[in-house]
Amino acid sequence: MSFNTFSFDRRIMAGIKSCGYTTPTPIQVQAIPEVLKGHDVMGLAQTGTGKTAAFALPIMQRMLERKYSGQGPVRTLVLAPTRELAIQIHDNFMSLGVEAGIRCAAVFGGVGATPQIRAVKHSSVVVACPGRLLDLLNQGVIKFDKLDTLVLDEADRMLDMGFLPDIRKIMSRLPKRRQNLLFSATMPDDIRRLADNILSNPTTVQVANTAPAKSVEHVFYPVAQHLKNDLLEKVLDKTDYDSVLIFTRTKHKAKNLARKLDFRGHKATFLQGNMSQNQRQRALDGFRDGSFKVMVATDIAARGIDCDRITHVINFDVPDTAETYTHRIGRTGRAGRSGSAFSFVTRDDIRLMREIEKIVGSVVEHRELDDFNYNQPNRTPAPKKGIPARKPSTPRSGQRRSFGGPKGRGSDNKKSRSSKPSSRRRSVVKSA
Repeated sequence: MSFNTFSFDRRIMAGIKSCGYTTPTPIQVQAIPEVLKGHDVMGLAQTGTGKTAAFALPIMQRMLERKYSGQGPVRTLVLAPTRELAIQIHDNFMSLGVEAGIRCAAVFGGVGATPQIRAVKHSSVVVACPGRLLDLLNQGVIKFDKLDTLVLDEADRMLDMGFLPDIRKIMSRLPKRRQNLLFSATMPDDIRRLADNILSNPTTVQVANTAPAKSVEHVFYPVAQHLKNDLLEKVLDKTDYDSVLIFTRTKHKAKNLARKLDFRGHKATFLQGNMSQNQRQRALDGFRDGSFKVMVATDIAARGIDCDRITHVINFDVPDTAETYTHRIGRTGRAGRSGSAFSFVTRDDIRLMREIEKIVGSVVEHRELDDFNYNQPNRTPAPKKGIPARKPSTPRSGQRRSFGGPKGRGSDNKKSRSSKPSSRRRSVVKSA
């Protein structure tokens, strides 16, 4: 199948060609015809499946068919959970609609609101984060009285971030008669209830992508919690990577880990919620153009990272759910390329490891390094009085240590491709 199948306007086809799209992805094949018909749509698909174009292309086609001006008033509102994702969606609309003259405005916090308000007044598509958008609606500086399409992208993440009350308030300001499109990677009960409230007789389109891409290699690195930093440096030194995305659970850890890696010569930056928009954009641009080879990020901050250079994803902290693991790993192995997913696992992660193996469909390799000392003692300061110290677990005599013990079978003492140079420029984005 080709994009010609959808009988898009020649100006839309010009945008598709300029973006280098050749054949539609499975989610596009299923969603585009339903959106063109004006149906409400529930789309279930992971990041990296082409879902932005799955709703952007038919939305712009319908605007041209109705002879709407591409320069306002606002006809389409797209809600996204993070600034990075909002910017990514905005850029896709601008690229795909450049020949059609369709303007798009991005609305998000962390920067001045005045330029965004001006852009909205001259745009037919608005991509927004709920918090900033609700502020502008309350001020009365933005109106959606002509709006006819609402898109909720990555709805599961928006609910995880606590945006549901804001979303409900925003929808109360929108025209009742409109087309509604909801896209989510997962379908928990909260999303199902939200869909029931928003969508009218929806068509459900789903891509069977609960498992990571088969081109991705999965590896568990068993290790004690206090040895993760040292092991990470060893793994990076032994790995021939293009770009590496490292996930941590907390903002504080993301910043500190990036600074340590950068000090060691790994050209690292970080991405977390406390950064200004300029700092975030500088980090993203540097990661995409290769100025930074390593980015350390939290799950929320990483939404919207779209970089074809990512060859490795490292779970410094294993995620809470197997679905989140799939989402993280989806950052590598895109478009048929190969990729690697390394996870630093402790004894506390055994349950999650089993769930990950289920979605991968095979037993994941446990890898240990021959030249790494897994018996280093925990030298972290003793806990404050009243908080019991946690004793490091030690194996019984003759028992193989699977999590931070001596090296065993499956050890890897070779670099995956070639040695890395020892001296690198230090350059890390500092938080304000």
